[in-house]
Amino acid sequence: MKFAGVQAVLFDLDGTLVDSAPDLGYAADQMRVARGLPSLPLARYRPLAGAGARGMIQVAFGYGPDHPDFEGLKQEFFDRYQACMTQRTQPFDEVDEMLRALQNHGLAWGVVTNKLERFALPLTAGMPLFARVGAVVGGDTTPHPKPHPAPLLEAARRLGVAPDRCIYVGDDHRDIVAGKAAGMPTIAARYGYLGVEADVNAWGADAVIETPMALLNFLDLT
Repeated sequence: MKFAGVQAVLFDLDGTLVDSAPDLGYAADQMRVARGLPSLPLARYRPLAGAGARGMIQVAFGYGPDHPDFEGLKQEFFDRYQACMTQRTQPFDEVDEMLRALQNHGLAWGVVTNKLERFALPLTAGMPLFARVGAVVGGDTTPHPKPHPAPLLEAARRLGVAPDRCIYVGDDHRDIVAGKAAGMPTIAARYGYLGVEADVNAWGADAVIETPMALLNFLDLT
């Protein structure tokens, strides 16, 4: 199957283009250590890295947003993460090659993430991978984050491409929900964080890829 007439590809950031789990996990783990708790291995943090502060605090302390200490911990996490967010984060294997292929065939590409702009903009600005990105839309760029379609529609607007000429690629169920709501074909990245015990095949994506380069198989790059 190939998606015809595609002019742009939009991507989630964490867990789709870059592996930011080492920095996210480090920030949360340092909060544990500062409180005299034992350090946890990165493998404990990785599955929930796509959930950002909420996921990291859940792993580190077992607290959800309804816990009275959650807001204070979230602000501390934001500060700690901002101080280290570019130290260990790297593109996933094949991502650079895949993006170059899109560019060489004249396709625009952009990022739509639920990461707040205070993190998403400096992170992408500081990585050579994003030197030619056409748009970066954060979780607070529009009034509603994903799974609302507003961020995806804003990215399409910035690229000057109709939403139905865009594809959205992500590693979380909310990415697929947002893409469908925006009228875009969706591709689930099985190589990403996914969450705990996620059934990717049940998300309803139009396609599932095991590696970044597999995306090219669904595009008519002639």
